[in-house]
Amino acid sequence: MEVRLERPVQKRQVLLLCVFLGAAWVGAEQLQYSVAEETERGTFLANLAKDLGLELEELSARGARIVSDQNTGFLLLSTLTGDLILNAKLDREELCGPTEPCVLTFQVLLENPFQIHRAALHVRDINDNSPIFLDKEIPLKISESTAPGAKFLLERALDSDVGPNSLRNYTISANAYFHIHVHDGGEGTIFPELVLDRTLDREEIAEFTLTLTALDGGSPPRSGTALVRILVLDINDNSPVFVQSLYKVQSLENTPVGSLVVAVSARDLDTGSYGEIAYTFFYATERILQTFQINSTTGDLYLKGELNYEAIQTYSITIQAKDGGGLSGKCTVVVEVMDVNDNSPELLMSSLTSPIAENSPETVVAVFRIRDRDSGNNGKTMCSIPHDLPFVLKPSVENFYTLVTETPLDRETQSEYNITITVTDMGTPRLTTQHTITVQVSDVNDNAPAFTQSSYTLFVHENNSPALHIGTISATDSDSGSNAHITYSLLPTHDPQLDLSSLISINADNGQLFALRALDYETLKTFEFHVGAMDQGSPALSSQALVHVLVLDANDNAPFVLYPLQNASAPFTELLPRAAEPGYLVTKVVAVDRDSGQNAWLSFQLLKATEPGLFSVWAHNGEVRTSRLLSERDAPKHRLLLLVKDNGDPPRSASVTLHVLLVDGFSQPYLPLPEVARDTTQEGDLLTLYLVIALASVSSLFLLSVLLFVGVRLCRRARTASLGGCSAPEGHFPGHLVDVSGTGTLSQSYQYEVCLTGDSGTGEFKFLKPILPDFQDHPLGPEMGENSNCRNNWGFGIQLK
Repeated sequence: MEVRLERPVQKRQVLLLCVFLGAAWVGAEQLQYSVAEETERGTFLANLAKDLGLELEELSARGARIVSDQNTGFLLLSTLTGDLILNAKLDREELCGPTEPCVLTFQVLLENPFQIHRAALHVRDINDNSPIFLDKEIPLKISESTAPGAKFLLERALDSDVGPNSLRNYTISANAYFHIHVHDGGEGTIFPELVLDRTLDREEIAEFTLTLTALDGGSPPRSGTALVRILVLDINDNSPVFVQSLYKVQSLENTPVGSLVVAVSARDLDTGSYGEIAYTFFYATERILQTFQINSTTGDLYLKGELNYEAIQTYSITIQAKDGGGLSGKCTVVVEVMDVNDNSPELLMSSLTSPIAENSPETVVAVFRIRDRDSGNNGKTMCSIPHDLPFVLKPSVENFYTLVTETPLDRETQSEYNITITVTDMGTPRLTTQHTITVQVSDVNDNAPAFTQSSYTLFVHENNSPALHIGTISATDSDSGSNAHITYSLLPTHDPQLDLSSLISINADNGQLFALRALDYETLKTFEFHVGAMDQGSPALSSQALVHVLVLDANDNAPFVLYPLQNASAPFTELLPRAAEPGYLVTKVVAVDRDSGQNAWLSFQLLKATEPGLFSVWAHNGEVRTSRLLSERDAPKHRLLLLVKDNGDPPRSASVTLHVLLVDGFSQPYLPLPEVARDTTQEGDLLTLYLVIALASVSSLFLLSVLLFVGVRLCRRARTASLGGCSAPEGHFPGHLVDVSGTGTLSQSYQYEVCLTGDSGTGEFKFLKPILPDFQDHPLGPEMGENSNCRNNWGFGIQLK
């Protein structure tokens, strides 16, 4: 708890009255208990749980405890048994002095819910004190001329006990001249008066020594004694007489020391030494002697020590005026101490709860009591706290206050409150006390982790190294402690084809994402998944964010040539009529690249040719065309080496070998393939050539059978057609000359219906109606249509004359 004094700020003031109307939750009846003084410590007084109507478990759970202004700890409450036990031996005279009855008030404080029960412990007096005389010897001078029946007031005895155990009687030892008369002094005090029974004769007896005994009313009674020494004097027949027998004065408790309180005056009709008066206190108590002093000559009563209204409100002083002959008179001075506002209010803290859980409903933070030892308006107080705090003061009975939360607290807004409680009395001038308490607000897991972004986009180059750090996701939690400790995780994906656990891992502590294996752009271009952030509160709160991973393409694939197919056992040969014009399309090289972007931009280049300048390649579409007219001097067979290159960095390439065979016309019954083979004995293996020829022969037979079947059907259906009847071809064509399937030079598979005209002397055939296949069935899939340069549908009509 932190306590400091501050200047008062703007406050919410609550007037604290001396007497409250009982609150609804405070016990209306006061519990009463009684114990005899000097009872041993540990004595059982009562079962408090039974008196309050509470079970032991409830008594303990509600934090029952004893609070008292005395702060002496004279009572002890056992929460295990509910017993109220005397915690110290009590001395009634020390606690209450002459006050009867002796009542010690205390309160039983319960929490959850807050409740106060008033209680009182009555301390019964026992006869444990004997009457005592302040002076063990009482001197007395009596003139021999004193008439029988005269009374002489003697010092009274003091008895700390009260009630029936207090002082009750005086006796004196047996003698023939005196007896004791008990004089009632009022307010329960008695004085012994010595009564003269017969005339004294100084010459016969000059001095008497008698024993004065004081008896109390206890059972058995206690007593105290003092010696009375009586000196018989010669005649002095006038005693001093005070002007007033009773003086009443009022004095403020802050009256300066040395101030005149009152002046008393007495007169003596005698002359000489018998008329000289001296003023003294008549058997004054020690406290009176410490507080007042009297001028023995003038009778002026001065203040010797400070007055304190809170300690003693009234002083009763007996002043004696004695002449030179030993005669005396007495008067009483009653000094009433007037209260001034000299005591600041006190704040007595009974309980303080800190920290307070945030978001809690109305919660009791502190229970305290206000006390001001002054009286009247000086003892009235008002209590306040600053306006700008979410707390409120609620007054209760017995000067108790409760400090409760006005609204639920939010630790994330403010985690600590310094509350200054200001207590001001209503006196003049007003006195103020400030008490500062510090209340901590404990955290509750009421904030879920929040990602810095709702979605993240990460870029990863393909062919990355395993365990590569690809990015970091981050979340924050405004709570504290374990409630703010965040753990990251990958959330299950709804895509059954995406095995996320084999692709990505996440560091649970810092949110770093790692690629577990090398990624392939051509296989997986992009994927997305959700990540979760969960705190360690109870219950745990979580949030999630979407992560997009884009795989960046690298130039890791060389162009792939679709046409002409390069893995065949025999070189691919294209036919070129010698009558072809410049720009004649010989063939088209079709290639694709599985990369994307500029890595898939393909360009074509003619690296090597048998006849330089005869052929050219269009760089962007791969078309091989003639550059000039053919002549008889040109070789019948040409070998072209083409380069297909992408636009990557570094670029990748593939080479294409193309054989071009010059022919006079497509109607020749037989093409000199064997000669070609013989001419190329230096370039290839003869065995390979034989295998190619055999394969071509088989293909030709199959194709011939198909053509015959098609021709017969066509002749039956279209005899009246303008094209004339169809007949079987006279010549034999090698299979590879009419094979334009998916393994040919185009990007699509083409099929043709072939019809031979019977009235053509040279044997003419036509390629008709290309039937286009579906690219979806191609081994490379739709990429052929997207990434290649072969999107045009090609249809050829070739005539051989």
